[in-house]
Order: sequence, then structure tokens, then C-alpha cells
Amino acid sequence: MTTSTALLFADLTGVAVFAASGASAAVAKRLDLFGVVFVGVVAALGGGIFRDLVIDEVPPLAFADWRYAVTAAVTAAAVFRFHPQLARLRTTVLVLDAAGLALFTVTGTLKALDVHVPAVGACMIGMLTAIGGGLGRDLLTGEIPVVLRREIYAVAALAGSIVVALLSTYGHATTAPLTAAAIFVFALRLISLRRRWSAPVPGRGVQM
Repeated sequence: MTTSTALLFADLTGVAVFAASGASAAVAKRLDLFGVVFVGVVAALGGGIFRDLVIDEVPPLAFADWRYAVTAAVTAAAVFRFHPQLARLRTTVLVLDAAGLALFTVTGTLKALDVHVPAVGACMIGMLTAIGGGLGRDLLTGEIPVVLRREIYAVAALAGSIVVALLSTYGHATTAPLTAAAIFVFALRLISLRRRWSAPVPGRGVQM
């Protein structure tokens, strides 16, 4: 499998899992079929559209390649159809979201590096690609975006993008190391949820 083929596969897999995450959240909010598919598509494609616009790849792949939109829509519709069989939707959403976060961190960072964005900028693009879909999903379903809460979310994506940039710098940006980087982000996100790790918040100061 060539690097470009592996990147496409990872990108479409990320689209599918974020679509499932968005659709599951929409089902939990009792939205209709259109609402579920719409939230799923926004969750799946939002981060990638941002990435492509920033690296000046126009039109974005979400619009130029039919496989992206179809993958997102079909996945979201499938979640709507089979949601009675999906037990404990909240857990499902969190696991799928962690998987999407991991995959989009890797593909977003790699695509930025491929067009010669400096490493620091590529890490920022990778992080924003990863959190963009979840941000759109939460806003549409009336939730405080995960990235604005105390949870380890954007930090996990940023850490993963740094790993990807280091692998690329030292010539190890092949399938196995990049898969390991994605697993690292996925595991960090899930472990932080289970152990309730959080970023620091301001202390209670004197009220003005």
C-alpha cells in the first residue's frame, strides 16, 4: 500500500467514525433522519474542510471527491437505522470521537507537512483538523464543545501531531509508526476520560 493510498484510507475511516459519532450524538438528542445525517456530515467533514482551506487545497476534498460526502452520509444514515442496537450511546459517541480525533490528527498533520507547511504550523493544522468535527457536532446538538471543557481533548490531538511531525522529520512517516501515533492519541483520550484527567482551570478569586 502506497503512502497516498494509506492516507486516503485513514482519511475516509476518520470521516466514517466522526460521522458515526455525530450521528450518535444527534440520535441521543432525538433529531429526525435529516438532522441525524446533517450533524453526522458536519462532524465528519468540518475538520477536513478547514484543513484543505488552510493549506490552499481548493475545492476541499469534501466537495471534490464524492467518496467523502457519501461515506459520511451513508454512515450517519446507518447509525440512524440501527441505533436501537447501539447500546449506551454516550459511550459509543466517546469511543468513536476518540477514534476520529486520532485519525484526523495524523492525516491533518501529514497533509500539512506534504505541502511544506513548517512543523509548528503543521501541528496546529493537525490539531484543528482533529477537533473541528467534534466542535461542529457539539454546537449543533446544543452541547458545550468538548474542546472548551476541562477534558484532555485538544491537548491529545496536539501531542499526537507533534509525534507525527517528529516521525516525518526523522524519516519514519510510514504506515506502522503513523498507526502507532494514531493509537497513542486514541489511548490518551480514552485513558484521560477514564481517569478523569483535566486541564487546569482558574481558581475561585475575589468576585468583582
